[in-house]
Amino acid sequence: MTGTRTDTGTDPAADGPAAAAPLGVDREPTGLPAVDALVERLGEADHLTADGHLAVYEDVHRGLRAELTSLDAHPASAPRPHDPRS
Repeated sequence: MTGTRTDTGTDPAADGPAAAAPLGVDREPTGLPAVDALVERLGEADHLTADGHLAVYEDVHRGLRAELTSLDAHPASAPRPHDPRS
Protein backbone atom coordinates (compact mmCIF):
# COMPACT_ATOMS: atom_id res chain seq x y z
CA MET A 1 0.00 0.00 0.00
CA THR A 2 1.61 3.29 -1.14
CA GLY A 3 -0.73 5.81 0.48
CA THR A 4 -3.91 6.27 2.42
CA ARG A 5 -6.96 5.20 0.51
CA THR A 6 -9.87 7.58 0.11
CA ASP A 7 -13.51 6.71 0.64
CA THR A 8 -13.72 5.79 -3.03
CA GLY A 9 -10.92 3.25 -2.62
CA THR A 10 -8.45 5.16 -4.81
CA ASP A 11 -4.89 5.90 -3.86
CA PRO A 12 -4.34 9.72 -3.79
CA ALA A 13 -0.61 9.28 -4.45
CA ALA A 14 -1.44 7.61 -7.74
CA ASP A 15 -3.17 10.79 -8.97
CA GLY A 16 0.08 12.79 -8.91
CA PRO A 17 0.42 16.42 -7.85
CA ALA A 18 -2.61 18.65 -8.00
CA ALA A 19 -2.85 20.96 -10.98
CA ALA A 20 -1.71 24.55 -10.59
CA ALA A 21 -4.48 26.88 -9.46
CA PRO A 22 -4.40 30.52 -8.37
CA LEU A 23 -4.77 31.04 -4.64
CA GLY A 24 -6.72 34.24 -5.18
CA VAL A 25 -4.70 36.24 -2.65
CA ASP A 26 -4.74 39.98 -3.30
CA ARG A 27 -1.37 41.70 -3.17
CA GLU A 28 -1.41 45.38 -2.25
CA PRO A 29 1.44 47.75 -3.12
CA THR A 30 3.65 48.76 -0.21
CA GLY A 31 5.06 51.87 -1.86
CA LEU A 32 8.58 50.41 -1.85
CA PRO A 33 9.39 49.31 -5.42
CA ALA A 34 11.85 46.56 -4.42
CA VAL A 35 9.40 45.06 -1.91
CA ASP A 36 6.48 45.39 -4.34
CA ALA A 37 8.43 43.48 -6.99
CA LEU A 38 9.14 40.67 -4.53
CA VAL A 39 5.51 40.49 -3.39
CA GLU A 40 4.37 40.36 -7.02
CA ARG A 41 6.77 37.47 -7.57
CA LEU A 42 4.62 35.47 -5.17
CA GLY A 43 2.00 35.50 -7.92
CA GLU A 44 4.25 33.20 -9.96
CA ALA A 45 3.39 30.43 -7.52
CA ASP A 46 -0.19 30.58 -8.83
CA HIS A 47 0.99 29.01 -12.07
CA LEU A 48 3.03 26.22 -10.47
CA THR A 49 2.08 22.94 -8.89
CA ALA A 50 2.61 22.82 -5.13
CA ASP A 51 6.06 21.25 -5.48
CA GLY A 52 7.23 24.39 -7.33
CA HIS A 53 6.09 26.84 -4.65
CA LEU A 54 9.08 26.33 -2.38
CA ALA A 55 11.61 27.80 -4.82
CA VAL A 56 9.48 30.93 -5.28
CA TYR A 57 8.86 31.35 -1.54
CA GLU A 58 12.55 30.91 -0.71
CA ASP A 59 13.59 33.42 -3.37
CA VAL A 60 11.08 36.00 -2.13
CA HIS A 61 12.11 35.38 1.48
CA ARG A 62 15.78 35.97 0.62
CA GLY A 63 14.89 39.19 -1.17
CA LEU A 64 12.75 40.49 1.68
CA ARG A 65 15.47 39.67 4.21
CA ALA A 66 17.97 41.58 2.07
CA GLU A 67 15.64 44.58 1.96
CA LEU A 68 15.23 44.50 5.75
CA THR A 69 18.97 44.16 6.23
CA SER A 70 19.56 47.18 4.03
CA LEU A 71 17.39 49.23 6.39
CA ASP A 72 19.89 48.50 9.16
CA ALA A 73 22.85 49.63 7.08
CA HIS A 74 23.95 53.12 7.98
CA PRO A 75 24.55 55.42 5.03
CA ALA A 76 28.12 56.54 4.56
CA SER A 77 28.64 59.77 6.42
CA ALA A 78 29.11 62.78 4.23
CA PRO A 79 32.39 64.61 4.61
CA ARG A 80 32.06 67.43 7.08
CA PRO A 81 33.10 70.91 6.04
CA HIS A 82 36.40 72.16 7.40
CA ASP A 83 36.02 73.70 10.83
CA PRO A 84 38.44 76.65 11.07
CA ARG A 85 38.34 76.41 14.90
CA SER A 86 40.33 73.19 14.93
